[in-house]
Amino acid sequence: MDVAASEFHRDGRYDLDFKSPPDPKRLISGEQLGQLYQSFIKNYPVVSIEDPFDQDDWEAWRRFVGEVQIQVVGDDLTVTNPRRIQRAAELRACNCLLLKVNQIGSVTEAVQACKLAQSHGWGVMVSHRSGETEDTFIADLVVGLCTGQV
Repeated sequence: MDVAASEFHRDGRYDLDFKSPPDPKRLISGEQLGQLYQSFIKNYPVVSIEDPFDQDDWEAWRRFVGEVQIQVVGDDLTVTNPRRIQRAAELRACNCLLLKVNQIGSVTEAVQACKLAQSHGWGVMVSHRSGETEDTFIADLVVGLCTGQV
């Protein structure tokens, strides 16, 4: 499940009805949002959640990862950036990296980011930024880096 929660994060809270006119009474905390995800996990076969919280809501990420037994993928959280990956690892804010070669800049840097994530016991999911392609390079990268996930 790719939530992209940064898209509906407003002033430290989350607006699940963000397409409607703003209403402060509708906003929920990161903790409440985490509880909602936990109800999904309990009632449906959810095995992976990507970007469940805002990219800078480190505490919500940390709390949630400590409470669930599923894959929690950091895309907006880490942006394939070694400093953010290291911080997320130190805080135990996620347990899987979404690796985007064209986000970090070079294949060498992507390999380094992957190895950093793997050194912390994380899973790694290889992706591209947007759109579809006929190019098979990311499949080759998955095999070469032993990530097992596209």
